[in-house]
Amino acid sequence: MRNKSRKGKVSFVMNHSKSLRLRFRREFLVRNSIWVFIVFFATAQAILSGCNGASHETGVYPVTDDSRRLSNVTLTDQYGHHLPLTALEGKPALFDFIYTSCAGECQLLTQHMKLIADKLGPDLGARVSLVSITTDPEHDSPRRLRDYAKAFNANLNGWYFLTGPPAQIDELMQGLGLNRSRDSNGEIDHVLGYFLVSPDGHEMVEYSQRVDPSIPARDAKEAVTPKTMIGRLTANLRLL
Repeated sequence: MRNKSRKGKVSFVMNHSKSLRLRFRREFLVRNSIWVFIVFFATAQAILSGCNGASHETGVYPVTDDSRRLSNVTLTDQYGHHLPLTALEGKPALFDFIYTSCAGECQLLTQHMKLIADKLGPDLGARVSLVSITTDPEHDSPRRLRDYAKAFNANLNGWYFLTGPPAQIDELMQGLGLNRSRDSNGEIDHVLGYFLVSPDGHEMVEYSQRVDPSIPARDAKEAVTPKTMIGRLTANLRLL
């Protein structure tokens, strides 16, 4: 009887121990599975955030519409010289649209453009052009644009302030998917952003007015050659 009792106790202990091991193993696998899922989810979120950050958080919007490009128009710079926009081809150019009587948004755009020019350093003019075009050509003469540029201490070596016939301005803006218009009070609508155009005249990227100045400066430098990442992206888009 005692031997049977001992055997029963031993069997019970062994079965109980085995049960505990199995339960522990199941809990361990469940916990590990949960952690694997958490790590996977966090990694996926980080990757998606990085991708979305390039187009939303930093105010960068790549353009895939191949029809957006510079029109073949001739405008007038701050010195009164005629400038065919085809003369800008061969270098990337960063555009913005302002008018000199604007006391708010346009001045902020120009201040921001000045920061981008500072980031470009010696590449401004030599490798990259900046172009500010008036949306009020009826009033903004070359001299008025030159005075406006001087007020912001703009580096005019490679930074053009352009005016011209309203129809030419309209054609240029439409080529970049924009329109020159006025609000219900007759005020000129603002274009709150910047537009990077590739050396072959196609629009590459749009930036919000809040973009970090180092980003369009970096992109413009990279767009000089197709060997860089953004240059390769542009070349690939041309083939689509």
